[in-house]
Amino acid sequence: MILVINVCKESLHYYEFVGPVLNVLNGMGEDYFVCNYDEVTEDYLKKAEKVIICGTSLYDNQYLEDIPKFSWIWDFDKPILGICAGCQVIQLIYGGKIEHVKEIGSVDVEFSREFLGMIGKKKVYSLHQNSVVSPDFEIYAMSNVCPHAMKHKDKSIYGVLSHPEVYNHEIIENFCKL
Repeated sequence: MILVINVCKESLHYYEFVGPVLNVLNGMGEDYFVCNYDEVTEDYLKKAEKVIICGTSLYDNQYLEDIPKFSWIWDFDKPILGICAGCQVIQLIYGGKIEHVKEIGSVDVEFSREFLGMIGKKKVYSLHQNSVVSPDFEIYAMSNVCPHAMKHKDKSIYGVLSHPEVYNHEIIENFCKL
């Protein structure tokens, strides 16, 4: 069972940022449940085998005001995948600092080593204005301007600054197979 977390402040953004992730999970036959980030409970976390924290629109930054609501990440001992805003949240929980870096659209990224099935030069879809990397994470992929894929040095916690629900569904699919 996968817990999918919505960080969108605007309800219509759910259909652009959470819906496509659910489409990938449905295509795989995965069981999942969805909640908003401010509704995560201990029961939800116990029920979940994995967590995916979805992204949101470019100027929806409410989640950055609510980082303490994600403190459960620190002690969670199951796989987590953070997508764009979700990646930023994870990095902030682990002490990263925000850098303002805007990338929009199709971007070339170099996966220097295998990351959830990705290796070498790939096109990714980017829609972000922030980049964050914690010293607790290793960088697996870079664009010309910022890191795009990272993994915690000791835990099964992954982050992508791009949107694999748009391009590169295999990132989500391979995460689900962990």
